[in-house]
Amino acid sequence: MGKITAILQTAQQRAKEMNLPYKGALHPDEAYEILQSAPGAKLLDVRSRAELDWVGRVPDAAEIEWATYPGMKPNPHFLAQLEQQVDKEALVLIICRSGVRSHHAAAAATQAGYGDCYNVLEGFEGDMDSNVHRNTLGGWRVAGLPWVQS
Repeated sequence: MGKITAILQTAQQRAKEMNLPYKGALHPDEAYEILQSAPGAKLLDVRSRAELDWVGRVPDAAEIEWATYPGMKPNPHFLAQLEQQVDKEALVLIICRSGVRSHHAAAAATQAGYGDCYNVLEGFEGDMDSNVHRNTLGGWRVAGLPWVQS
């Protein structure tokens, strides 16, 4: 069994154990490994424009807001924008700040016919620490994975 297959099987087992409505759940390092090795895999960042501009972004990720800033109102065009940017047959890895919005986006995408959706657990910034700060406990940035500041 290859490394990609093993990672995806672990992510799928995680999703079953967590009773998730999409194919799998990946940790950031696993998601990065998939993106590096699986042809056609696509990272979809569903954070708001403000977060992307102020906090940082992952190079080459598709960017579609799940909720818009200010007010964090649901993006009524999310699925239409997704269909324009990401092929339904693609392996889609979805990330947000902490893994919550990406969970909902992965569920919605799966329901819309995207059969290979994976949520990136911990998200870009990870969970809050005891001082109510992010970027110290988990997440894409803490894992030292590629990102850029706008």
